[in-house]
Amino acid sequence: MSMFCYQCQETAKGTGCTIAGVCGKKPETSNLQDLLIYTAKSIAILREGIDLETRKSCDHSEKIDYYLTNALFTTITNANFDDEAIAAQVTEGLALREEIKAKFIELGRTPKRLKNHDALTFTVTSMKEMQAKSLSVGVLATENEDIRSLRELTIYGLKGMAAYYEHSVNLGYKNQEIVMFMEKALVSTLDDTLSVDELVGLVLETGKYGVDVMALLDGANTGRFGNPELTEVNIGTKSNPGILISGHDLNDIVQLLEQTKGTGVDIYTHSEMLPAHYYPELKKYDHLVGNYGNAWWKQKEEFESFNGPILFTTNCIVPPKAGASYEGKVFTTNAAGYPGWVSIKEDENGNKDFSEIIEMAKTCEAPTQIEEGTIVGGFAHEQVFALADKVVDAVKTGAIKKFFVMAGCDGRMKSRDYYTEFADKLPKDTVILTAGCAKYRYNKLNLGDIGGIPRVLDAGQCNDSYSLALIALKLKEVFQLNDVNELPIAYNIAWYEQKAVIVLLALLHLGVKNIHLGPTLPGFLSPAVVNVLVENFGIAGIGSVDEDIKLFMGE
Repeated sequence: MSMFCYQCQETAKGTGCTIAGVCGKKPETSNLQDLLIYTAKSIAILREGIDLETRKSCDHSEKIDYYLTNALFTTITNANFDDEAIAAQVTEGLALREEIKAKFIELGRTPKRLKNHDALTFTVTSMKEMQAKSLSVGVLATENEDIRSLRELTIYGLKGMAAYYEHSVNLGYKNQEIVMFMEKALVSTLDDTLSVDELVGLVLETGKYGVDVMALLDGANTGRFGNPELTEVNIGTKSNPGILISGHDLNDIVQLLEQTKGTGVDIYTHSEMLPAHYYPELKKYDHLVGNYGNAWWKQKEEFESFNGPILFTTNCIVPPKAGASYEGKVFTTNAAGYPGWVSIKEDENGNKDFSEIIEMAKTCEAPTQIEEGTIVGGFAHEQVFALADKVVDAVKTGAIKKFFVMAGCDGRMKSRDYYTEFADKLPKDTVILTAGCAKYRYNKLNLGDIGGIPRVLDAGQCNDSYSLALIALKLKEVFQLNDVNELPIAYNIAWYEQKAVIVLLALLHLGVKNIHLGPTLPGFLSPAVVNVLVENFGIAGIGSVDEDIKLFMGE
């Protein structure tokens, strides 16, 4: 066993990748990522419990906050495949650890917990030493299956939380209490005194802060760019050369749009960046011309036909095949990285220089059109609230019998055809609420509308699942119900990676029950932990389309 990773839905045999990652991750990369998480834990041990006022006066406080969140984000599935970059993060983390330790000695402090833990003393000075150390600190370092399951469930929730927090920070929105919780949770995954029950409590607390971080990011996105609004998005192409931008970070796309004004270069969104078209302040750029392609996993063929350069702002990288025509045209930023691809860093003022991408785009042919027409989105909470009277009337008259939350991720497995078939076979008096790239399984189907209400209401990215929760809570209020689970809403959610994990934990914190999760249940859930989720929250998997629809419709 040269590695062990089971954090994504496509993990080998549903139990764990042990030779190489299904995602394309090499064993060396996986092991370095384990070491990076361990390094983040070592810093968390030192910072846990430091109050807000003391943090404000500490040297490098914001630098340490960023390090912790970026380290977690870097290890999300499909985010970073660059061993040298990850090793550099480990080295940087150990230097930060020593700085904090020196400050502790100066101030006469000691860590709140785990005062003599190995994480506080280990050193590595070469790639060989990093690989050797990584083998003893990975997932399997926790022997008890249930303890390991709960620790990893927490860690994966933290990875999703860190991703959303980093996007918020990039837009100038911060919340130290979220960072403090991440530190507490990281330390807790090393604390052998915690019982199974205490770790279950930690998992549920992770969900609470998941709600907080999604609310923070929602405020950041809408505060900067306005509330998403009903929008038709072009899926064809124009005649100008283009840049394709993928990922989740709206701060990156607005900087790219500003720098490409008047250059003759068009901007196209890809995959999770599609919802950028819904924001009023981004719609003002007339060279934001459309969305190119589908979900992340189709990028190998779609990048070939795009012709121009591509910018990854976050995860969802698929390693290119040898000789791919777009090699040399792909750039990364933030936590994303791949060997040989140029990584664009921000300056001390938080600005990025995209001139290299822009100049390259000018030399490229216009994108080859692969489809035509439009898709509709922009149904975040404020837009749906604006339609509330129409929606409520449709429910009261029976025109809408049920809402189906089909948020989450897409992926490569053939079994995900289930979601296309499920959406297509749903009764015509039902409405789909979606967010995340799961929507690419059905957002181009002709499912029609109900009295002018589209049957697919797309709220946006995976973090915009927060909008779906707000919509459910608003409907609960309108119909004067005591429990959100009394609403005519069913949850059939697809997951792939760790941002979906924090969304799931957030929904559990909000009291949502009877969520169906697919296409398979996570490999990191032990049988005992699955039982806890089933008994307390009614979590279930999926079956056949026809049987599941009957179940959801109460037939």
